[in-house]
Amino acid sequence: MTTTVPAPTRAARASEPKPRRPRVPFKSAIVILLAPFAVLFALFYVLPIVFAVVQSLLVVRREGTFGKAELVFGGFAQYAQVFQNEAFWSSMLRMLAFGVVQVPVMLGLALVFALLLDSPLLKGKRFFRLAFFVPYAVPGVIAAIMWGSLFSPNLSPFTALTQNVDFLGADLVLWSIANVVTWVYVGYNMLIIYSSLLSIPSEIYEAARLDGAGQFRIAWSIKIPLVRPAIVMTAIFSIIGTLQLLAEPQVFRSFSSAVTSTFTPNMTVYATASIPNANLAAAFSVVLAVTTFVLSFGFMKWMQKKGNA
Repeated sequence: MTTTVPAPTRAARASEPKPRRPRVPFKSAIVILLAPFAVLFALFYVLPIVFAVVQSLLVVRREGTFGKAELVFGGFAQYAQVFQNEAFWSSMLRMLAFGVVQVPVMLGLALVFALLLDSPLLKGKRFFRLAFFVPYAVPGVIAAIMWGSLFSPNLSPFTALTQNVDFLGADLVLWSIANVVTWVYVGYNMLIIYSSLLSIPSEIYEAARLDGAGQFRIAWSIKIPLVRPAIVMTAIFSIIGTLQLLAEPQVFRSFSSAVTSTFTPNMTVYATASIPNANLAAAFSVVLAVTTFVLSFGFMKWMQKKGNA
């Protein structure tokens, strides 16, 4: 005689404890999520920096005039040459003058455009948003070729202007390059500031309007102070980009003899590495990186102190 065991009912199956999935520890989950970024960051950022620092501490030694070249540890010998190189420091001062003028103008235009896009008085916002941002979609090299042709007396369609004003001469070529950089990056910075404006609660504007504030007063007293962090961030990006300027002046060398191979710090590094003197170029790069960090970090701290004052 056989007995049959009744199948468990749906209610009984529901009441049975479900097997628990093994939980990944919180710390292990963080490691798993960050591992791809950490590996790529180490390979393409940390290791090149370490390699550049190591290369900057080496010098080439030869036994005799035609002896075999050998890399040996030279301490700070390359850095001594860096601080004695007038062309490099002239290019640094040139870029500092460039940044003092170009960065405020570019960020001022970006702020004005962002405020216009955020204003209820502006019509056709989609068109203007696209028009302001389109120049950033043009590669820097193409933009430099286009503007260099417009500034060149032999190529420009505006010969009446370019034959009377030497935009590519020693006095104006730096600011002609500044015009290219401003034209390209205003839209990029505008988008960052405009995104910050969109995050401001509309209730603040409604309260200001109830108090009788107009659009200009709202922009000056509410919008600009609230997007200050975005303006600081774009300023830091611009400081870094100013000291790293390479593509635009490199293209302008084909239009103007006033742009030398050491016109900017990055051009000095490139020209030195092409000699070739990779170790001195590495020392230039390290000094440039430290200078960029000091200026950008110092500006951020200064703005923080000014905001807390």
